[in-house]
Amino acid sequence: MLYILFTVIFLLPVLLGFGSIFMKLSGIYKSNISLKILTGIISITTIFTITAFFFPLNVLVEALILFIGLAAFFYFKEYKSVWNFFSEHQWEFCVLAFITVFFGSYYPFILDHFGYYVPTVKWISEVGLVKGISNLDLVLGQMSMWHIFQAGLSNFSDPFLRLNTMVLITYLIYIFEKKSWINLIFLPVLYLFTQSPSPDLPVIAFSLMVLNEVWRANTNSVLLFLISIFIFCIKPTLIWVPLFVFLYSLLILKKSVKFVLPGICILLLFFIKNIWVFGYPVFPMQFLDLGWSWKPNAQLLKNSAEMAIQKTYDMQFTYSKIDQFSRWDYIKNWFLLEGIKGKINTLFIISLIVFFVFALKKNSTLVWILLVSVVTKSVLVLLFSAQYRFFIDVFFVIFFVFFVNRFSRKFSMTAFFVMSSVLALFLSYPNLFKNHLPSFRVGSLMGSFKAEQFILPSTYDWNHYRSYQIGNLDFKVVDGYILSFDIPIPAVSPDYLKEYHDAGIFPQLKGKTLKEGFIWKNLTPKEKMQLQEVLENYILSLDAKR
Repeated sequence: MLYILFTVIFLLPVLLGFGSIFMKLSGIYKSNISLKILTGIISITTIFTITAFFFPLNVLVEALILFIGLAAFFYFKEYKSVWNFFSEHQWEFCVLAFITVFFGSYYPFILDHFGYYVPTVKWISEVGLVKGISNLDLVLGQMSMWHIFQAGLSNFSDPFLRLNTMVLITYLIYIFEKKSWINLIFLPVLYLFTQSPSPDLPVIAFSLMVLNEVWRANTNSVLLFLISIFIFCIKPTLIWVPLFVFLYSLLILKKSVKFVLPGICILLLFFIKNIWVFGYPVFPMQFLDLGWSWKPNAQLLKNSAEMAIQKTYDMQFTYSKIDQFSRWDYIKNWFLLEGIKGKINTLFIISLIVFFVFALKKNSTLVWILLVSVVTKSVLVLLFSAQYRFFIDVFFVIFFVFFVNRFSRKFSMTAFFVMSSVLALFLSYPNLFKNHLPSFRVGSLMGSFKAEQFILPSTYDWNHYRSYQIGNLDFKVVDGYILSFDIPIPAVSPDYLKEYHDAGIFPQLKGKTLKEGFIWKNLTPKEKMQLQEVLENYILSLDAKR
């Protein structure tokens, strides 16, 4: 906990420094602390992304960024604005910030932390952006820009990967600056994402900041659209944010379309990054096939698409069974999923209907624009993979619109402390929930509260693996566990070993080094036997640990 606190105190001036540079270059002379921090994040992420094409984001890159940021912080005298902020809000803000840091110190429990976030950060910090890395592990083809930002600051500033805590401190600063107290109610929910570098937290927090700025009639379309595109680049399922800002700027502010140019530059970088690591502009979609030699195997992409459909139904039906659904079955079975997810799906559709009725009643152009944007996003999610985690942000948006002017500061503070207390109980004693909610799957990954986390955040270690070679690829496979989160690179996920065996392919180095990237090749009969042996060894190691 103390380590996270020191990390936040150290990094916020760095981000403020880069935010000040951005504001000076863009000609924006009046801005609050939180938006400067946000533009600092965008600036550093852009620098890191470009750098990662050529170099790993190692300690030298991190040290240079930290030096420039701190120098700018003092050169532009941003310490004065920080002092003014704390002089005004004093202990109230500090108490909430302390609670935020406290929640960031718990064990990570989001499954993607182990199978996606940590390996991605490891690759970027040790090698950089690798051409065709999706051929080694399809999940790594995402390479979210948030993980690029995290990787660049993971060498010594934040080795425990808790930058999401810093994001919530920024969000908290924004709440106090704008006196937007309704946002306090969202904080306890977002605390569930502070233990991991989950991209869900920054996109929800940043999108709520953008939404609040639009609701307050902010006319800086260039900045709002840039932030909204950055949100999309972190997580494309939040496509409603740039669409909302675009329509708001054109239809309400009557701006010239030139305001999109800075945002388009970030978007182009996002597309180039995706083509480099995945072979297509947007992961995991297969449109705009330019025939790159490093694009993933078609069978693996087909398997991924089928898995996305199964996850739509919470893995409660096989793909062959889903394929036999009638049109009515598709809808009915989605609503009637066993457990809490079926109820979330129902609540989602009801919320959209209520939002539509609300728009009819308000008859506001701004509300209609937001509704169109949210419905557009919702339709796209429902068409591709209607998993609740892809539309969870919609609940935040609708709640904000309904209650933005209804909650007082006192009520919001009270709700915050009550919800935070319940969440602290939940995270500290997860066995209570495991025993009473058998369908709560992530409970098996949750560790209880430890006194040591007052100093250092809680983490998991495994680091058991075996080394193999097939073709020109030397690789590691985790030993006795299902996820390869802390073993040396290159590592092949156990799930993909089976997929590679079934498809008769295996990843290979494109050149002589990891930086040159990966392609896939068909297995020879001898190599397929080698892969079968690797699979058998892994299954034996897993059985031995049970």
